[in-house]
Amino acid sequence: MSFELVELPALSRYTVDRQEPLRGDAERLLRLWPKARVLTVDAHGRTLVTERASRLVDRPATEFGDVPPEDAVLLGEQDGVAYWAVLLADEAVGAPAGRAWFGADLTDEPQWLDLRACGALLDDTGAGLFTSAVASFNWHRTAKFCAVCGGATSPVKAGWARACAQCGREEYPRTDAAVICLVHDGADRVLLARGEGWPAGRYSVLAGFVEAGESLEACVAREIEEEVGVEVSGIRYLGSQPWPFPRSLMVGFEATGDPDEPLRLADGEIAQARWVTRADVRQALEVPGSVPDLLLAPGASIAYRMIQSWAAVGG
Repeated sequence: MSFELVELPALSRYTVDRQEPLRGDAERLLRLWPKARVLTVDAHGRTLVTERASRLVDRPATEFGDVPPEDAVLLGEQDGVAYWAVLLADEAVGAPAGRAWFGADLTDEPQWLDLRACGALLDDTGAGLFTSAVASFNWHRTAKFCAVCGGATSPVKAGWARACAQCGREEYPRTDAAVICLVHDGADRVLLARGEGWPAGRYSVLAGFVEAGESLEACVAREIEEEVGVEVSGIRYLGSQPWPFPRSLMVGFEATGDPDEPLRLADGEIAQARWVTRADVRQALEVPGSVPDLLLAPGASIAYRMIQSWAAVGG
């Protein structure tokens, strides 16, 4: 039984106009700067959030000077207000907190959280701004030298390109395509797996990177066969979500597999895999931890939205 996503994946939400033409309009950027707002991100990918992680804490642009800093990134414009992001040094926010993969202790006080911890809790505007900021800064960290001549590069076009000082070549942010697929039996069972190194009991759907010269659908079939030994059919697109860790685009699919087919787990990649009933998935979503050995993907991931949407069928 096919299904549709019940809502957009958490990190696919966005309300601010990205305004690509504005990135090269230095005069207009200066006019907008006095009323602009700035999102600060630390070197660990965290930003300051409040109201139980539902709202970003941004700052007036004028706190950062009379003009945009050279390494600031324009995130877009909304209702005449430009939104920027600035990367802070480690010492600006103190010692790093542990990276939150599956949630955090939420309070009403402002706190520094990463995208995994608060992405599903933020409003649509905040989720889009924070996701774009993290993706951009992750790219800037690895693009400091020209891929052609090795010369040093510096940010241009409001942070959306880097120019080589030696040969003049411009480099733009790159995205790695990855497929993620919910495999079900066409009835009431879904195939879930636990990756090597994941916490005990943590399960999700299967995923993998697209290879050069490979279609998305071919990648789905290959990855599932390689990871768990199951041949699938009825591959169908569901939706997509940016996953900037460091620069992936997760392209979601569903497919049908045979639960009687023996599971053959990829050594070093998949620690466990099993077929799970819709009833158990619903219970695990409703009350996390209530189903033994079944903790599901966190809310910021497209995997969560896919599992949630499949579980809702017939409910």
